[in-house]
Amino acid sequence: MSTRNATVKLCSGASRAALLVGLGLLVVPAQSPVAAADLRDQAPRYQVDAFWPKQLPNNWIVGQIGGLTVDQHDHIWVLQRPGSLTVDEKGASLTPPRSMCCSPAPPVMELDPEGKLLHTWGGPSAGFEWPDNEHGIYVDKEDNVWIGGSGPNDHQVLKFTRDGRFLMQIGHAGKTGGSLSHELLGRPAGIDVDDQNHEVYIADGYLNKRIIVFDSQTGAFKRLWGGHGDPPDDRDPGPYDPSAPPPQQFRSPVHCVHISHDDLVYVCDRLNDRIQVFTRQGRFVKEFFLQKSTLGNGSVWDLVFSSDKDEAFMEVADGENNVLWTLSRNDGKTLGSTGHNGRNAGQFHWVHQIARDSKGNLYTGEVDTSKRLQKFVLVPLPSSK
Repeated sequence: MSTRNATVKLCSGASRAALLVGLGLLVVPAQSPVAAADLRDQAPRYQVDAFWPKQLPNNWIVGQIGGLTVDQHDHIWVLQRPGSLTVDEKGASLTPPRSMCCSPAPPVMELDPEGKLLHTWGGPSAGFEWPDNEHGIYVDKEDNVWIGGSGPNDHQVLKFTRDGRFLMQIGHAGKTGGSLSHELLGRPAGIDVDDQNHEVYIADGYLNKRIIVFDSQTGAFKRLWGGHGDPPDDRDPGPYDPSAPPPQQFRSPVHCVHISHDDLVYVCDRLNDRIQVFTRQGRFVKEFFLQKSTLGNGSVWDLVFSSDKDEAFMEVADGENNVLWTLSRNDGKTLGSTGHNGRNAGQFHWVHQIARDSKGNLYTGEVDTSKRLQKFVLVPLPSSK
């Protein structure tokens, strides 16, 4: 593959150094170190914190939650979509004001574990191309904040300092070149950073059908791959058919990418109802299907690994069935679930994003008409006697 530099903008002076209840499919067999029944007993359980987050200041209201992540300080970062608010939701910001409440909050929000807003920033400005439809956020070990966008013209990923100072842009708004391009993106959805190797992984995404990796300091292209580690194919595969053989390629959207502690790369192939697992170099390892008969928007929207040292479990946000599924990370078997479709605390409508803090607590974000953040507290397992 070519090692040409990606299309990049660097600001002046910025540092360049600076898983289906009852059904699971494992393509590559693996032996679990713990018996299935024992693993189910050890699986994490959660209880919603109905009072999280706290009331926002300044008469602010959030729109759809396009991105959600937790940094190394256990601060929760939210990328929300002010443009998704309806006229009645943002009535106080109109001229003349329509109602007492509310005004759109800034798109990037940093909260503490108690749900208190710490600070905000973001939006269009000179020197970079802010996305029309915010999608995906990640904070690396240097406290740099990465964001993307999935709108029709959003073909860029932006890198900022934690206080919002622009550092770098990969790709360009309005310019795309297909899934084989080394320079241009196609409506990216998810981001993760390998800090040790200085690489940024992008789930690219709503138009393209691939994972692409760049140097996280310079923006230089490193590598890319499609479903099963093959070269990506942008041809329309047609509607998803649960009874058909497993698709060889990703379907759009390729919705998330996350790197485990043992250097495996997990990819949310949302409309194909599956998670595919790769090495960091893009070699296919295995795949898991989750609620394989799910149609509509698919079952695998986002995922997060458990907080134990082996990351033995995964929590998967399923925005079509509106459930958080607890899976065995080793073989993808479903061990439990949290929530169901609904509007009350602990329920979901289009649960879109999920993140975890160092104590094992979960944070979720919803899109469509829900536009909601929730916290699920890890419940201690019963002590053995």
